[in-house]
Amino acid sequence: MFAGTPFELNRVMLIRLLVVAVLILIFWLNTRKMKLVPTRGQAAFEFITGFVRDNIVIGTLGEKDGKRFMPILMTIFFVTIGMNLTGVIPGLQIAGTSVIGLPLIMSAIAYVLFIYAGVRKFGLRYFKNALILPGLNPIMAGFLAVLEFLSTFILRPVTLTLRLLMNMVAGHMLLVLCFVATDFFFFTVLADGNPLGLLGVGTFAFGLAFTVLELFVAALQAYVITILAAIYIQMALAEEH
Repeated sequence: MFAGTPFELNRVMLIRLLVVAVLILIFWLNTRKMKLVPTRGQAAFEFITGFVRDNIVIGTLGEKDGKRFMPILMTIFFVTIGMNLTGVIPGLQIAGTSVIGLPLIMSAIAYVLFIYAGVRKFGLRYFKNALILPGLNPIMAGFLAVLEFLSTFILRPVTLTLRLLMNMVAGHMLLVLCFVATDFFFFTVLADGNPLGLLGVGTFAFGLAFTVLELFVAALQAYVITILAAIYIQMALAEEH
């Protein structure tokens, strides 16, 4: 779309824009006229948002800090699950998080969040708290400080990015393999009269099974990236190392 212009959009970017529009529409429709006695749709909406709020955000950060960081953590969760689910929607069939840009941006946001939380509370002393373990001799403390630096400030954003990206890419490739094999067996092998084409029944069954698995993985990865971001913030706010 808009090929040859600065606004050129490929399929993945169009899917991402579609997901954002759908999320905005869902939240607007479910919050514009909320009723004391909720409808089924409102009850489902409140159940999902309540689960994220109570079990991930407030359950990890507590009431006070949870409310501070709730908007952005809720956004990370719902954007991630929305983008993940497009991988199993017919006609879209690729997750918005299966290209590295979006997982990298969300991991960078989580990275900035926990550093901001630590610096806001402790000032530059946060970095000392994060890197230096008390009660150790200088050599061991220096060695562990290097490991803590790599773990906290290098590996965290990398692992957040790759965990989400690779899970969605692997799921996409499994579905592609199963359904392309099904197409081959049914419309090439079986169409030529070869009974081996009936193997397409098996590849189709595996495709359906992996589709159900992808639904679970889509929700799980949204949960994982959000709760890890919350845990990193909680660790940055902790008084003790």
